[in-house]
Amino acid sequence: MLNLTSLSEKEIKDLHQATLRILSQVGVTMTHEKAREILSGAGAKVEGDRVHFPPDLVLNEVARCPSQVSVRGRGGDTVVLGDGSLHWHNVGGARSVFEPRTGECRDSTLQDVCDSALVLDALDHATSITPFFTPRDIEGELMSLAMYRHSLPHTTKPVQGPGILTGKEVKIAVKMASVLSPPAEVLSLAVSPVSPLLFSDNVTGAIIEIARQGIPFTPLPCPTAGTTAPFSIAGAVAQQNAENLASIVLAQVVHPGLPIVYCGRLAMMEPRTGISVWGGVELGMASAATVQLGHHYDLPVNVYGFSTNSQVLDIQNGWERALNAAIPALAGADELSGIGEMEAGVMGSYAQMVCDDEIAASVERLRRGFAVDEDSLAVEVIGKVMDGQKNFLGQPHTSQYMRGGEILFTTLAERRPWEIWEREGREGMVERAQSEAERIIAEHEVEPLSPAQERELDAIMQEARRKLVAH
Repeated sequence: MLNLTSLSEKEIKDLHQATLRILSQVGVTMTHEKAREILSGAGAKVEGDRVHFPPDLVLNEVARCPSQVSVRGRGGDTVVLGDGSLHWHNVGGARSVFEPRTGECRDSTLQDVCDSALVLDALDHATSITPFFTPRDIEGELMSLAMYRHSLPHTTKPVQGPGILTGKEVKIAVKMASVLSPPAEVLSLAVSPVSPLLFSDNVTGAIIEIARQGIPFTPLPCPTAGTTAPFSIAGAVAQQNAENLASIVLAQVVHPGLPIVYCGRLAMMEPRTGISVWGGVELGMASAATVQLGHHYDLPVNVYGFSTNSQVLDIQNGWERALNAAIPALAGADELSGIGEMEAGVMGSYAQMVCDDEIAASVERLRRGFAVDEDSLAVEVIGKVMDGQKNFLGQPHTSQYMRGGEILFTTLAERRPWEIWEREGREGMVERAQSEAERIIAEHEVEPLSPAQERELDAIMQEARRKLVAH
């Protein structure tokens, strides 16, 4: 497998040492009193709301994490992160839907949650699903839970939980997962500390509850270099690492051996506007560094993959997302996010999902590299052709390598001459992808949940409404 790293071993060790200094000397702000008590009992130093982590505490707790994490879908498919394979999932929480046929965007709805899960279920390279859209026709207090509940009937793939904000939401999500199987087998949950180095009551309470429930946990720091982290990539990566490791230490103290996916969502500030840049090559570089750091701790790593600031399916969109997926993939990422993502994560489209499935195939082909051995060097084959024994098309060697995947066959990208393309309607990749998404929504079938499961999930949502929605 082709594998390229961006940082030397010394640079990784320097980032690690800087992180230990941040955690021990600077510390993190943690407002949750119980969390401070838990960490103090484990050896952390607490000064008011500031928690300082001794290096030994950090190293000992991180060492408890398993090197692989698995999540199973209700259909039986299991994603194993950390076994050397590359997995993909979609962006989560997009608020808008881009419609390529009209060039307009619209607010997402609960129907989009259902339809996006159905499309992702049909795509070969989406190995797990995160609830895609934040439905604007659902109360804000129930939005994350509704996203999870309404994704479940429309896929049999593993469904990673939505972004969780509180311990109460954790309990309800776990209750919904238990309708399918033991929750620790079919659910993973992510929580985002607030950069820089702030763990609010809600964030910390959610981490503690996830750990108590034994659910695979993904710390999801999302710093922006220049606004919520240093503008230097190295400094921002070190801070992100500190936010990751502080989350991991707390979870491991509560539940030793809890499965952890090391994650990073570092972006850069655009100096001319102040917005977060998801499309620049710096994101791919930071993601590759995040992969190397996570692997330094022997943890599976999930980072940005498909990412762009573009609002349409254009050249900018294509080169930004392909570049930022290829760089961390070649660094050895275990899982890449972002299928379907547009406009720095606030928008998505069905055509983009289908396009990304094809781009993912190309990235995986890139990672696979090519063999250099006696057979592939083909000296004898060249000799046969030069001696007049047919041309290369007539050689069994050619069909062998064609069948073996030496070249990736595409279904959306255009590779025909102009005359044929023009005669058959001048349709491009975007139009083909949109048509395929519409076909999937109309025709793709997923094994339904049982009526009893549907009733139980509805009852849990009604319970959530009573507990969480202000009356």
